[in-house]
Amino acid sequence: MGIFKKKIVKPVPEECRGMKIKIMSSTCTGEKTIGFYNRNTREIMYPELVKSDSDVEAFYEKYGLKK
Repeated sequence: MGIFKKKIVKPVPEECRGMKIKIMSSTCTGEKTIGFYNRNTREIMYPELVKSDSDVEAFYEKYGLKK
């Protein structure tokens, strides 16, 4: 057991390749989510909750993407 964890980069899911990443906000609660935006269905795929800017950075790092 080490102090430092190795960052695991996940591959972008096959069905999400070529999609843009978008942050959407709920009209009721103002809760923000980030994920891969499907233009055809107007849905976010693989959504994750965003509480701060570090959550956005973590999403990009998780998939090995650049802003």
